[in-house]
Amino acid sequence: MKKDQKPRIIIVGAGIGGLTAAASLLKRGFPVRVYEQAPALGEIGAGIQSSANAVKVLYDLGLREELEKTVVRPLAFEFRRFDTAEMMHRIPLGAQHEQANGAPYFHIHRADLHELLAKAVLALDPECIALNARAEGFDETADGVTLRLADGTRATGEVLVGADGIKSAIRAQILGATPVSYTGDIAWRAVIPTDRLPAGIMDTVSTVWCGPKKHAVMYYLRAGKLMNFVGLVEHAQPENESWTQRRPWADLKADFEGWHPTIQTVIDAIDRDGCYRYALNDRTPVDNWSTGRATLLGDAAHPTLPYLASGAAMAIEDGAVLARCLDEHGSVAGALRSYQNSRMDRTAAVVRESAENRDLYRIEDENEMRQAFQRKDMNKSRAQWLYSYDPLTVALAGD
Repeated sequence: MKKDQKPRIIIVGAGIGGLTAAASLLKRGFPVRVYEQAPALGEIGAGIQSSANAVKVLYDLGLREELEKTVVRPLAFEFRRFDTAEMMHRIPLGAQHEQANGAPYFHIHRADLHELLAKAVLALDPECIALNARAEGFDETADGVTLRLADGTRATGEVLVGADGIKSAIRAQILGATPVSYTGDIAWRAVIPTDRLPAGIMDTVSTVWCGPKKHAVMYYLRAGKLMNFVGLVEHAQPENESWTQRRPWADLKADFEGWHPTIQTVIDAIDRDGCYRYALNDRTPVDNWSTGRATLLGDAAHPTLPYLASGAAMAIEDGAVLARCLDEHGSVAGALRSYQNSRMDRTAAVVRESAENRDLYRIEDENEMRQAFQRKDMNKSRAQWLYSYDPLTVALAGD
């Protein structure tokens, strides 16, 4: 791009990916407008695990000091048997992760990260974000792109970024209908104030409890004041794909009957009306997510199952790499091709690895599970390709 003629960027969706892209672009001097369908800025959900590859972007956006007030730095990933708590595998994090990858690994509440990113965007441009703005589609010409909003208004620019999640209107227009298959899993989510739990119930780690037909993940949030609980359970009937559906606590309790006492203690401390459950659907990676002036990022581009704890990290990486491509390339079309070529293989690998982990965590025989973890050696493999990636310096692909 010519430095004195930076294109106007339209971003659909003020989630974590869209706000990361907006902040990264504003920092580089691009005019940006974000259109969000919700009536107020905010985020639902619970915990996010953020490895060094994503943390580097957040630090680059000036969030380090504020992040330190709320994050939890886990010492390790631990994979334990559902009934005996026997350790199947351990991935060191903490100082070892930071030393090897140049930034820490941390847990953060999704709402806290969203708030920090929104503040960063609005500090750079207080008028950047428009609310109550639901996207319906776009029109593209050789010279620009126009976003069509549900209220009949239009927004014009030179680049359109669909960061509007798994039900993206922009994805639907670029790709048409894409196959969706139910994984067979539903996901329970809840957060528990740690003052309801016995002191020291769990070390400062991320624990994956592995068992037949289901697994559970637990880790601390908000400077240790909350415990995040996620239960992934095989279920014959899929739910809606919505994080806001409450379901009976008794159903959650029944799903984990017979599991380790630590699991029981945490479930017993959950608010009876604070249990959320939704379907986990699988989508095969696509081979294109761009047009000449429109592209996708985050779940709109590469919806990712939660079994690798890297979906949010991929959206954050996308935002940083897209900003670099637009800043460094001489044309919009070339920049979007470079962005897509830079991100497609990596995000597809994360999608595939996430799906594969589901089977690993569900192996019924204890010895077979132990051997499978040894063969996979996630400590080595994740260090080699997942955590070592740097979105701020990685070589950009050609167009």
